[in-house]
Amino acid sequence: MGIKSFFSKLFGPSKDAAEQAPEEKPSCCGGHGRREKAASRGSETAASGECRKEHMRDLEGFVEYVVKALVDYPDEVEVSSSSTGDGKMIKIVCRPTDRGKIIGKKGKTIIALRSLVAGAAGRQQNRVTVEVMDDEDEVKR
Repeated sequence: MGIKSFFSKLFGPSKDAAEQAPEEKPSCCGGHGRREKAASRGSETAASGECRKEHMRDLEGFVEYVVKALVDYPDEVEVSSSSTGDGKMIKIVCRPTDRGKIIGKKGKTIIALRSLVAGAAGRQQNRVTVEVMDDEDEVKR
């Protein structure tokens, strides 16, 4: 999957793509516009549950792709997700020396990553957080 199609799957088609093919809908859920959501609100089906799982896998894959590009030891990066009380959490486990690269100077890199994930999840009316796990958190698992 190319990076352009990956981002269009997460964030929707670009303005140019929407003008070229306005009748196309995303491959799952039958569309993500407000009208479709308002019409189907309250009628959660198995298909939309699978769609949410697919979007969550896409977000995990995105986080994994970005994190592995940032660190020195990409083979030791583990990305997993779990449910929390108010949504989902994507957990990143890596070497202690690589945590600084993921967090970035003054936390700017992790803030940007969290912002992208939250924006993509918000389009699906989900709440997803991204956490970099430290040694104490790893012991609790």
